[in-house]
Amino acid sequence: MDTYDLITRNAEEVVTDEEVRDLADDPAGKRAYVGYEPSGVLHLGHLLTANKLIDLQEAGMEVVVLLADVHAYLNGKGTFEEIRETAERMKAQFVAYGLDEDNTEFVYGSEFQLDEEYTLDLHELELSTTMNRAQRAMAEIQGDETAKVSHLVYPLMQTLDIEYLDLDLAVGGLDQRKVHMLAREKLPEVDYEVRPALHTPIVADLTSGEGKMSSSEGITISMEDSTEELEEKVNSAYCPPTRDPEPDDDGTERENPVLELFEYHVFPRFDEIVVERPEKYGGDLTYEAYESLAADLESGELHPADAKGTLASYLDELIAPGREKLRELRE
Repeated sequence: MDTYDLITRNAEEVVTDEEVRDLADDPAGKRAYVGYEPSGVLHLGHLLTANKLIDLQEAGMEVVVLLADVHAYLNGKGTFEEIRETAERMKAQFVAYGLDEDNTEFVYGSEFQLDEEYTLDLHELELSTTMNRAQRAMAEIQGDETAKVSHLVYPLMQTLDIEYLDLDLAVGGLDQRKVHMLAREKLPEVDYEVRPALHTPIVADLTSGEGKMSSSEGITISMEDSTEELEEKVNSAYCPPTRDPEPDDDGTERENPVLELFEYHVFPRFDEIVVERPEKYGGDLTYEAYESLAADLESGELHPADAKGTLASYLDELIAPGREKLRELRE
């Protein structure tokens, strides 16, 4: 796999392709980041972007993880002291999951977002940005919550973070797209250069295949889950024998979340996937690429129950170090 393919593997969108190709031509020392509101326990949404950070490190880039304590405070997630304690637990889990600690810079937003120069730049953006424009950028992240003034400031801060962290690439889930587009629009207004952005997919709801997997709604998988809890969740997942399920009775589009988790979480981290089966059911199956596994599911060679059991086993191997780290931190 060449550097460009590694950088863009499993990306839903690249903005712009030309800019990212330029980065891929000379990735050494280039800086990419993801920002996370400290939430204490990593779940599969965090880990999808973490997989991308691991790809970028393998490509030779430096990785910055913004532990966004000021953003979390603006979003009503607690006092700064509480948020900092939560952020430290997140940091330990990211390292346990596989980020190269020596090549990862963990930064608290409060280390620079409260400085005078940053604040003045933020006020300048506030002067030139309408309330409607700021709220459009924040809408997907905000959800159904009534907009507060802090929600309008939030995306403007994310815009400035890209400059103040001296970044070459912004990474986030597809729900961050509008914020990154705002940054490309607004950074030149304060005499800063735009940077490319890379957006990872949003995995569908585990039980229905609709919408997106969410830690606040429905079922998600996190580093708190025991092996038994993880197996129960995966075994109850929606998994028709196809990568393109029919819409539900109301016409709502659906995906196959089991296949998505194989594609975005398992295959990027393992060179080979083995589905263990008794000889009377055909014996073991071995896959080195996602497409082969998906094709076998569709043909009937791979039964959904065997796919789920294998997925649970490999996901458990991925989150086990973080689970152990959480246990240590709580003792």
